[in-house]
Amino acid sequence: MPINETNEKRFESDIESALLSPAGGYVKGEDIYDPKSGLFVDTLIDFIQRTQPKEWVRFANTNKVNTIEKFCNSFNNACDMYGLLHVLRHGFKHRGISFRICYFKPESTLNQTAAAQYAHNRIAVYRQWYYSTDSKKSVDMVLVLNGIPVFAFELKNQYTGQTVDKAKRQWMYDRDPREVCFQFNKRILGYFAVDHTEVWMTTQLAGKNTYFLPFNQGSNGAGKDGGKGNPTNPDGYPTAYLWEQVFQKDSMMDIIQKFIHLQKQDGKKPRLIFPRYHQLDVVRKLLADVSQNGAGQNYLIQHSAGSGKSNSIAWTAYRLASLHDSDNNAVFSSVIVVTDRTVLDAQLQDTISGFDHTLGAVETIGEKKTSRDLLNAVNAGARIIVTTLQKFPVIYQEVDKANGRNYAVIVDEAHSSQTGTSALKLKAALADTEDALREYAEIEGKAEEAIDPEDKLVRELITHGRHKNLSFFAFTATPKGTTLEMFGTEHEDGSFHPFHIYSMRQAIEEGFILDVLQNYMTYDTCFKIAKTIEDNPDVPASRAAKLIRKFEQLHPYNISQKAKIIVETYLSTTRHKIGGKGKMMVITSSRLAAVRYYHECKRYIEEQGYDDIGVLVAFSGAVNDDGEEYTEPKLNVRADGSHIGESQTKAEFHENFHVLIVAEKYQTGFDEPLLHTMIVDKKLRGVKAVQTLSRLNRTCPGKTDTFVLDFINTQEEIQEAFQPFYQETMLEREVNADLLYQVQHELRGYAIYSDNDVSAFCDEYFNTDKQDDRAMGRMTSVLKPVADRYNGLSADERYQFRRLCRSMKKWYGYISQVVRMFDVELHKEYVFICYLLGLLPPDEVQPLDLDGKLKLEYYKLQKTFEGAIELKEETGAFTPATAKGETKPEEKEPLDEIIEKINEQYKGVFTDADRVMVDVLKTVLMRDEHLKKNAKTSDPRIFAESIFPKAFGTAAQNSYMQSQDAFSSLFADQAKYNAIMNALSSIIYREMQTG
Repeated sequence: MPINETNEKRFESDIESALLSPAGGYVKGEDIYDPKSGLFVDTLIDFIQRTQPKEWVRFANTNKVNTIEKFCNSFNNACDMYGLLHVLRHGFKHRGISFRICYFKPESTLNQTAAAQYAHNRIAVYRQWYYSTDSKKSVDMVLVLNGIPVFAFELKNQYTGQTVDKAKRQWMYDRDPREVCFQFNKRILGYFAVDHTEVWMTTQLAGKNTYFLPFNQGSNGAGKDGGKGNPTNPDGYPTAYLWEQVFQKDSMMDIIQKFIHLQKQDGKKPRLIFPRYHQLDVVRKLLADVSQNGAGQNYLIQHSAGSGKSNSIAWTAYRLASLHDSDNNAVFSSVIVVTDRTVLDAQLQDTISGFDHTLGAVETIGEKKTSRDLLNAVNAGARIIVTTLQKFPVIYQEVDKANGRNYAVIVDEAHSSQTGTSALKLKAALADTEDALREYAEIEGKAEEAIDPEDKLVRELITHGRHKNLSFFAFTATPKGTTLEMFGTEHEDGSFHPFHIYSMRQAIEEGFILDVLQNYMTYDTCFKIAKTIEDNPDVPASRAAKLIRKFEQLHPYNISQKAKIIVETYLSTTRHKIGGKGKMMVITSSRLAAVRYYHECKRYIEEQGYDDIGVLVAFSGAVNDDGEEYTEPKLNVRADGSHIGESQTKAEFHENFHVLIVAEKYQTGFDEPLLHTMIVDKKLRGVKAVQTLSRLNRTCPGKTDTFVLDFINTQEEIQEAFQPFYQETMLEREVNADLLYQVQHELRGYAIYSDNDVSAFCDEYFNTDKQDDRAMGRMTSVLKPVADRYNGLSADERYQFRRLCRSMKKWYGYISQVVRMFDVELHKEYVFICYLLGLLPPDEVQPLDLDGKLKLEYYKLQKTFEGAIELKEETGAFTPATAKGETKPEEKEPLDEIIEKINEQYKGVFTDADRVMVDVLKTVLMRDEHLKKNAKTSDPRIFAESIFPKAFGTAAQNSYMQSQDAFSSLFADQAKYNAIMNALSSIIYREMQTG
């Protein structure tokens, strides 16, 4: 059939036809809209009279004059007080009479009354909705729930020269937010701009400040690896998912009831949160898979940092807690959210309480609660429990039998901790081991009744692998290989992939997060260190190298030079961003470095007379620097002199301060949209680099870019860290579990222990009798001869043996969570090694003291890169870990040689001639008696700014006249001239003061 119509009306008509079809579920609207009340009044009154006749009669009897008008006023008053979303979900009261404005689909099909009530809803679609008495303007399409307009659409057709951008401008400039129907949370809950290929939406009209978000699937479809936009649709429009799926009648009602969330923020106006498409999609796909396959499956969700994972987790937890199977039984007894983020606790509480008052409060087992509280919550079947992983080892043996009880475990930021002993204890606490016990009995060739499930060895073995009653839902932006194998979906080729993907690439292309690598600047720190002692002792190479680097990093001159850059970068760049609200974070290498940067930044700010920069510092515990102890609350002070508690730092930084200097704290899970600039003075690798730099990627009105200044890491290192997580991350194949036997074989090669030692130990450890007061002593006595034989090895052999023991402990703990091997002898050896490690004495480490033995000879900061770090559009692939070869213990090298290696690594374009030039100038200036007199009687600032520059200029010119070749570079490069002058100023001042 030929296509004759390609105008906007046809686009409207096609959408309307889909919504009015049996699959769409809507009816054609025929009522007349009343702009004054913001309602299709007849439809609303008809719904109330049909579904709540007794209540209507009571209302009419108490309001005999203008009954309908008074009902509409009462409804509007409720919306003014509580918001439309609350009224739709919970109804409202008038003089003791309760009214429901709509009915939602029940979770259980057993509730026939609720199902019948749901069928009474009248859900209509209207085209060309004339919404105002003051103008003849109309909105292209509106969805109306029992007479209440809830979702509105501006539709544009590319074939007539209009796109989604025109629709957005209409919402921003042609629709008055003061209209009843456009007031926040009074009527329309979502405003959509739609054309053939894109969808954008907002929940609040605010004129030119209206903020639209994309509501697209992604270029390869929802949950798949790709970029922005929508894929082609062989059956219709690329955006047909909007009206065929998202706003299908039942789906639309589900979104109102279980997704839209009113987010209340301290000191800010509330926001309506409508799920992004990837959030809606992942929750529904998870629910569909669980409904089809039941408990016992694992799911890995790779969603970019800053993509709204907290809300996705909250929606997932809520929906899983209320999910029923085909027999109308709850699928999960409890949903357990494992997280270290307190912000998620509050978010879960707020989100779920907004959805459903009947589900019960979220049980948060926070810092002020104990493992006993967790035990009580699990045993009581609390619907949603939020806890840390570390509380499970204390209670895993005391949880009531899990037989017949299923658990959903949601892991926030799944990472390596999921392969440790705490994760094993979580499984031990919650696993239904009935199937594993049956499998073990078959392997042992015994009847199931003959196996004692309370036997400690049996109990440990049957908790390994996956269990039919445990479902894991792991959310992360940066999955490692171990995470992929543990939680990922295995494909036919043996590779492991995420269940659902919202990639960093898609989030950046959609503008939902910012690309933190677009404005990146790296500096190379060029320095040379010399020793100040005559002898050249042999010292451990790697420890000495670390100490020498630490000497440079904490050297006052290094700190002072970088502190100037930090402050001046804030003044020249950061404070002008985001409408003057831009903030900066400084990432330091240690708590001591954070304290020193804090003091030096404050000193420089005061020295320069700047009075509009507030600096905070964040670190845990106490730091001792030169005999004085510092804590975060001690250093952080408000303008009124009051101290800021650790729990208040985040809020104070947002409201009143500009620069936050951190050591470890706030590098993950910190959400501050006003953060624009990051100064990095710490080595960042892999996942840590991505997590740290992603603190900058949050968007907010007025934020268009970010800036990173990195003193430590190179462009190539950052690119290498980000590339695996830019798109989908996958694992090529499973880990070879048989590598454990290789490690076991290597351990036995040292002849430190035998089968008899392992058996003797396990006879004590797995003894079924009650532990007496000598049992632990007997266990130690079995291990002591083994430790004695270990002590007879050479230092190198001891090092290799300990390394292999740690490898066995780590890899067995991981592999036993992925597969169930039922290798009794290997498990016994694993337990034996775990306890043996605790008894093996570490090799004595001689204290290494280089204090006073090093000096910084020269120092220079040099810009090495400025621009965008580009990432390739390719899948990030991990290969399974393999057994490591033998490594060597730390060797000793002469101190001179170590220093030379450090200097070679950090040497910049600073020649020997430069060194000679500095030495000559210093010698000349130190002989200047007039300068020495001024140094002894002058303030350091006056000396550096007023006295020294003249003396330095004279010395430099005289030296140039005597040796033009040697000193020509000094006058050819103003930056070099200033750097040398500034360096000599502080050194000469100090030496003249003490000389």
